[in-house]
Amino acid sequence: MEFHILKKKIGIEKQIDDFLDQVSEAGLLFKSGVDNFLKNRIESFQEKIQHIIETEHRGDFLRRGLEEMLYRQTLIPESRGDVLELLENMDSLLDRFKGALWRFDIERPEICGEFHDDFRELVECVVQAVEAIVLSARAFFKDITAVADHMHKVSYWETESDKISTRLQKAIFSREDLGLSHKMQLRDFTRHVDEIADVAEDVADRLSIYVIKRSL
Repeated sequence: MEFHILKKKIGIEKQIDDFLDQVSEAGLLFKSGVDNFLKNRIESFQEKIQHIIETEHRGDFLRRGLEEMLYRQTLIPESRGDVLELLENMDSLLDRFKGALWRFDIERPEICGEFHDDFRELVECVVQAVEAIVLSARAFFKDITAVADHMHKVSYWETESDKISTRLQKAIFSREDLGLSHKMQLRDFTRHVDEIADVAEDVADRLSIYVIKRSL
């Protein structure tokens, strides 16, 4: 039997869906942006940055509206704290996608061609980890019994992300023709991207606690 945390509160459910859409879209924009950067399609890369900024602004607007709605209308008082924290955590993932893409634009790292496939694979795993937590969050609001169907995938993609990150860092430091500062920059970019999956797993850990609390 479904356990619907929002019951018949259609307005707030629609707004939560819209907010989670922004988080999911930010992941797609990040993936496309990095791909354009690696292909040296700078104009398209800049367009993705602008789009992800707009997405982040929409996400912030929706989150603030949800927070106000939860307080002003005294909705789901027994779960309000958990819901607010979940929204903040999901918003932090959106911010990290934007920040990571900005970092590519600011530093313009020279990423050797032989590392491109690993960077793309790393980005794919990170985006999949975030998408899994987005689906988990949707389930939390619509059918809490279905959260577990998606939650385990967050850990899977985070583990895959760690594997690729480690492999990529080893490959970077094995290149004798790269200067130490160049190696360290590429290492930092690798870690910065990988950390997004780590944050997604942290959000999943907190969400699992919210689910347990609702089940008691």
